[in-house]
Parts: sequence; C-alpha cells; structure tokens
Amino acid sequence: MGTARTDLHLHEQVLLLALRDEKGTVESRAGWYSLALGGAILSELLLAGSIEIADDKNKLVSVVEPRGLGDPILDECLERIGTARRRRSASDWIRSFAGIKRLRHRVAEGLCRRRILKDSEDKVLLLFTRKIYPTIDPAPERRLREQLRRAIFQDSRTVNPRVTILVALAHATGLLRAHFDARDLKRRKHRLDRIAKGDLAGGATRAAVEAAQAVAVMTAIIASSVVTTTAVH
Repeated sequence: MGTARTDLHLHEQVLLLALRDEKGTVESRAGWYSLALGGAILSELLLAGSIEIADDKNKLVSVVEPRGLGDPILDECLERIGTARRRRSASDWIRSFAGIKRLRHRVAEGLCRRRILKDSEDKVLLLFTRKIYPTIDPAPERRLREQLRRAIFQDSRTVNPRVTILVALAHATGLLRAHFDARDLKRRKHRLDRIAKGDLAGGATRAAVEAAQAVAVMTAIIASSVVTTTAVH
C-alpha cells in the first residue's frame, strides 16, 4: 500500500509524528504539538461536514451535522461546540481542544487499540511512574513520513488535500523538525509556504477542505504568538 492508513484521523497522525518510536515519549523537537492536535481535531470536523466556519473576520464555528462520527474525541469536541453557550471562533476552539485533559493519552490509547502503539510505563528518576507509548507497528508512521517527504521535497504541482493540511499543521508547530533536517526544510521554505496557504492542494475546491487549510494557518499564528509570549516572559 502506498498511502497512509485511511482509518487514521489527522490528530492520530499528529501524535504519531510527535512520539519517539522506541521510547514512546514526546519528541523534544516536536514543538507545540498540542496545538497541532487541536487544529487537527477542528480540521477533521470540517472535513467530515460536521461544522462550518463563518467566512468573515470573526471566524465563528457552527455545527451543521450533530451526528457523531464514531471517534470518542471527535464526538466529544463536536458536542462541546454544539452545547457552548455562545458561538466561539475557530482560534478559540483550537486552543480549547489543545487543552483537553489527557488528550495525548486518549489519542494514544486509540492507537494502542489499533496495535500501532503499546501502552506501557517507565520510571522518572526512579520515583515517578509515567505512561509511555512505544511503537509496535512502524508501518503507518513510515508511510506517513514518506507522504510528507514527497509533498515537501518533490515539486509536484498538486498535493493531496489531507496531506497539505497535515504538512501545514506540522510545519506550524515544529513537528517537521523532528523528522527532517532543519537546513533541508529551510531550503524548501517557499514550497512549505505554498503548501500552508493551500496553493498546491489538488482538488481543494470543497469549502470544508479550504476551511481546514485555514485552520492550519490559524494554528501557525497561535503557535507563533505563544512562542513570542514565552520568549518575552
């Protein structure tokens, strides 16, 4: 098979990229991966046609199809949007989803059920026990990295829309640096910028795909503002 597993959602793909394969801990170069998870969840709801984002400066999110999607995390987030006291912006929801309690563990647990990761524990300083998720089936992430590599380092005129969204989220939050040489990425900056803007998304004419691409751009803005604030303080 030449494509990534179709049953992996964007937030699951993001976590695979963020975790060290053998250690099962978050890669130190993964940057603001939690924001990538938040953006990925909102993007999935858009791609599924469950929500829409207003095409104005406020970018308020509305539920258009409240039926669940069969994924516990996506269904919870969809319910959060539907039951909120007031409509909130896409940026607000990215931050909100990124801050969901135990989000990393919940996404990892789903990948454990698929036998891609293993639920394990280790000791920190011989005192504290922590959950880790080493890889037991490297094939899905291997295919995923190959898709990213082709999208970034080859000069194809179009890129699969879902891959463009993942590239944009991973680029915005530092995840790409965990898998590709920083100098190589710098040399492909123009290409990465075009992907992030959706210029190369083949067949990306559906409103949901375009909106999901916009979510990736919003995630980049949020991540950069967090970095700036952290640097100042």
